[in-house]
Amino acid sequence: MEINNNYKNLETSYLFSTISKKVFEFINEHPEKDIIRLGIGDVTRPLCKTVVEALQKACVEMGTQEGFHGYGPEQGYSFLREKIQKYYQNRKVNLKTQEIFISDGAKSDLGNILDIFSKKNKVLIPDPVYPVYVDTNTMDGREIVFLEANKDNNFLPVPDKNLKADIAYICSPNNPTGAVYNKDQLTAWVNWALENNAVILFDAAYESFITDKDLPRSIYEIDGAKSCAIEFCSLSKTAGFTGTRLGYTIVPLDLNYNNTELNKMWLRRQTTKFNGVSYIIQKGAEAVFSEAGQEEIKENIDYYKKNASIIADTLKKHNIWFTGGINSPYIWLKCPSNMESWEFFNCLLYNIAVVGTPGCGFGKNGEGFFRLTSFNSYEATKEAMERLDNLLSNL
Repeated sequence: MEINNNYKNLETSYLFSTISKKVFEFINEHPEKDIIRLGIGDVTRPLCKTVVEALQKACVEMGTQEGFHGYGPEQGYSFLREKIQKYYQNRKVNLKTQEIFISDGAKSDLGNILDIFSKKNKVLIPDPVYPVYVDTNTMDGREIVFLEANKDNNFLPVPDKNLKADIAYICSPNNPTGAVYNKDQLTAWVNWALENNAVILFDAAYESFITDKDLPRSIYEIDGAKSCAIEFCSLSKTAGFTGTRLGYTIVPLDLNYNNTELNKMWLRRQTTKFNGVSYIIQKGAEAVFSEAGQEEIKENIDYYKKNASIIADTLKKHNIWFTGGINSPYIWLKCPSNMESWEFFNCLLYNIAVVGTPGCGFGKNGEGFFRLTSFNSYEATKEAMERLDNLLSNL
C-alpha cells in the first residue's frame, strides 16, 4: 500500500488555520481586547426572508407523504436549474438546462472537476491566488505554471500567446485581490485558450458584486467561451449560503476535447461520486432567484459594498495603494511603511485588535500586500477603520 505522496508537497497548514491559531493566542494573552475580524471571507448577514420561508415550507413538505423527497437528480432539480438558466438569460447568456449542475459549493467543484482531466496536464494559475487552485492540483501532482499578477498589471494578468498550458484558472472578481477583468482582457484569455486547445476554469463566485455594467459577470459573455470554459458559481457570498451550501457549475455542450464531450464526462462523474444537494436547500436556492429574493439579497450585497467603501475611503485618506472595494467585497492593499505581510498582520492585531489576511498566504506575489474583507457588520467595520485611521496617522 502506498499513500499519495503529493500531499507532502502541500503547505503544512492551511492559511486560515494559521491565522486562527495566531488570533487564539492573542485572545489568551489579551482577553480584554475587542477583536474585529476583517479577514476570512465569511458573511455575517442572515439569510433573506424569502429564502427562509422557502426553506421552512420545504421542511414541512418533507414531513408529509406526498411532499417527501428522497434521492434527487445528481445534476439538480429542474426547478432550480431553470431558474439559473433564466438568471443567465437576463444577462443575454443562453444556456441549456443540461449544462447546469447543482453542487454544494464552488470550492468543492473547483477541486472535483479535476477528476475529468489527466494528471499530465500543465496548469496555469495566476499568483497571488485562492489557495484551493494550487493545493488541489498539487494533490494530483500536476505541473503548475504561475502567471505573474502584480501592481504593474493591477493584478489582472493575461497570458502571452506563446505561453503553453492545458488548464487555466481565472477568478473575477478576484479572490484575494478584488480586481475585475474587463471584456477585452477576458477576450484575450478566451482567444489564448482557443488557440492552445486549453480549458479555462472560471470562478465567478463573486459575480453578484459587479455593478459596473461594462464588466462581464460571466465568461460566457465573451464570444467563443462556450468552446473553452467551465464556469463555477456559488450562493455563499451572493445570498449568504456559506453555512447552507449551494453552488452551480456550467459545463457547456460545446466543450469537446479529443472527440469527447466534457459535459458527459462531468455528468458521469457526478452520478458516480455525488448524491446531490438536499431538496430543502435547493428550494431555498430557488427562492434566491425569485423577484423578491433578488431584491432582498441586493440589500445585503449593498450593505457589504458600503462597508467596502468605508475601508477604501480610509486607505485613500492615507494614500495607500489598493485594488477592489468597488465591484468586489475584497480590498487588496499595499502594506504601509514597506512592511511585509505577516509584519502588518501582527501590527494590526497587536496595536488595534483588527484581523486581516496576509497577502503572502496567497502566493509569492502577495508578499507586501494585505487583504481586508467587507463581510463584518457596518458598526464593526466603521470601528475598525477608525482604529486603522489612528494607527496609520502615527506610523
